[in-house]
Amino acid sequence: MPGAPNDLVVTNLTRNVTLGDHIRIADTVTSRFLGLLTRRELLPSEGLLIEPSSGVHTLGMRFAIDVLLLNREREVIAVYDSMPPFRMTRLFWKAASALELPSGVRLSTGTMVGDRLSIAPNLPEHL
Repeated sequence: MPGAPNDLVVTNLTRNVTLGDHIRIADTVTSRFLGLLTRRELLPSEGLLIEPSSGVHTLGMRFAIDVLLLNREREVIAVYDSMPPFRMTRLFWKAASALELPSGVRLSTGTMVGDRLSIAPNLPEHL
């Protein structure tokens, strides 16, 4: 997953901290359906942004994840810490996307409901 040309950087603007810089986007029916099901783990700085999404599940997954539900303004409207496999969030009608991160990232970054995130392409540095 790291180093892919379409990686995103997700930054918590409220707390001035990066949540991940190898975030992939799931924005097709197939990519949203598969999500992280084929993964055995998420490495630090990895994640998945699911758009559109008003809730997620971890049915069939092999590891716990942190889940942040975001509205259209990229504000965090709900958090799920270390959501284990075979669970589901409730539906959030105001959610526009879901950000799935390695377990513990939400706590380690202090990200909370109401924080505003920035989502941008991870552009390679030029010398």
